[in-house]
Amino acid sequence: MKKNLKWKIGLVLAIIGLSIFLIYPPKNKIKLGLDLKGGTHLLLQVMTDDAINAETDQQIARFEDLFKKNNITYTKAAKENPGRFYFEGTNADQEGKIRDLIDQYTRDWDYSFTGDRVTFRLKQAAENFLRDQAVTQTLETIRNRIDQFGVAEPIIQKQGADRIVVELPGIDDPERVKNLIKVTAVLEFKLVKAGPAQDEQTLLQEFGGKVPDDAEIVKGDPKRGYQGYYLVSKVASITGKDLRTVRRGTDEWNNPAVHFSLTPDGARRFEQVTGQNVGKQLAIILDGKLQSAPVINSRISDSGIIQGHFTPQEADDLVVILKAGALPAGIKYLEERTVGPTLGSDSIRQGLFAGLVAIFAVMAFMIFYYRLSGVNAIVALILNELIIFGAMGYFKATFTLPGIAGIILGIGMAVDANILIFERIKEELALGKNVASAINAGFSRAFSAIFDSNLTTIISAIFLFQFGTGPIKGYAVTLICGLVANLFTAVFVSRLIFDLFVPINAKRLSI
Repeated sequence: MKKNLKWKIGLVLAIIGLSIFLIYPPKNKIKLGLDLKGGTHLLLQVMTDDAINAETDQQIARFEDLFKKNNITYTKAAKENPGRFYFEGTNADQEGKIRDLIDQYTRDWDYSFTGDRVTFRLKQAAENFLRDQAVTQTLETIRNRIDQFGVAEPIIQKQGADRIVVELPGIDDPERVKNLIKVTAVLEFKLVKAGPAQDEQTLLQEFGGKVPDDAEIVKGDPKRGYQGYYLVSKVASITGKDLRTVRRGTDEWNNPAVHFSLTPDGARRFEQVTGQNVGKQLAIILDGKLQSAPVINSRISDSGIIQGHFTPQEADDLVVILKAGALPAGIKYLEERTVGPTLGSDSIRQGLFAGLVAIFAVMAFMIFYYRLSGVNAIVALILNELIIFGAMGYFKATFTLPGIAGIILGIGMAVDANILIFERIKEELALGKNVASAINAGFSRAFSAIFDSNLTTIISAIFLFQFGTGPIKGYAVTLICGLVANLFTAVFVSRLIFDLFVPINAKRLSI
């Protein structure tokens, strides 16, 4: 055996062994996509106006505080629309002072003076940034929630300016998933000033029929056993951002509840509030609805329990959304599709059948047209498919129905590479060259065409992967893996087979 063949054989055997290792067992290594396994497809729209609204509200509160600290008087502060607010009733003598404050504390807002009114407008660049940031943060929050939900290989990606695609293979309960995703999850702990009452008028009787400046009204969640209206502090004692750990547990009656512990700063504030308000109720509010209102029996430092007549599943879901954090903006469902497991099984069966038919048809053609040299191409083709699945196992790629189409196209391109080489060899033989020279010339002269065609297709597939959605990505992944493998099998492996089985002094070649 030629010395230079030993390392080539060793390399091929190593790649075969590695591919088998990466793919075995297939059920654990190859993840099936939504179209093959069944599951839920959702298209969401992020309500980016919510993020602009929140930024506007924060800016109003910030300037109210700045005006107060700097003794700047005004009669009214209000929001006109998202990204636009005004202060009215300012003193003309204080205009210079106001300008200095604005220039010092903000660069993202334009402002103008009209009489005793100063109007703020969010700059377009800042607005675009906030909207894009809201979509990105929403995507990451949804991803965190889905990951804790336990879905294998979810596809969660941005589509367009304000839309998010969520594909969850193996999930056939879309309502639970939708509820888990959509909950904004703003958790607040606030002291109860009055309540419950059947209506707001009754609730505010002892306050002269008006909501105090330091309070607000929240409604109890009937699902948790809390009816009517409550008057609570406007400022939260602690929020969901102060949580350190969250887990499901039980309360003193052995009902499902959510146990939590606080960060050091949150624990300090919570201990101070509970110590000063023993005997009062503490409202636990999630997304503006009162979940429970336990009585503070003693000072509480760094841990507590959220009760609310939860089912075990509801308690688990609440733990998930609290761990993942609050959404920066609301979301709207634009599209929902559910693929049943039966349809997924049919897709697998039909896709595999199409792939096998393609492979056997190509094998039959190669043997019929190129005789024993066609066997060479078949061996290279089989190794090509093995490498594809090994690469998918290594990269943990999701196998989809379009991915099967990518494999079938890869089969055609792999055989095409061998056809280019074989036809060049036949041309060289027709010119009277011996077998060894014809093989050398065939591989060397066909290589540039094979390399160019595979490289350009790989570049196109990379763009498909970069900008495509889930199914298109699945197609691009298998196509890229197949083309890269093809450059190895059609040139390196096929040449090695000729070197092993065709003697140097051969007079004829079965091609």
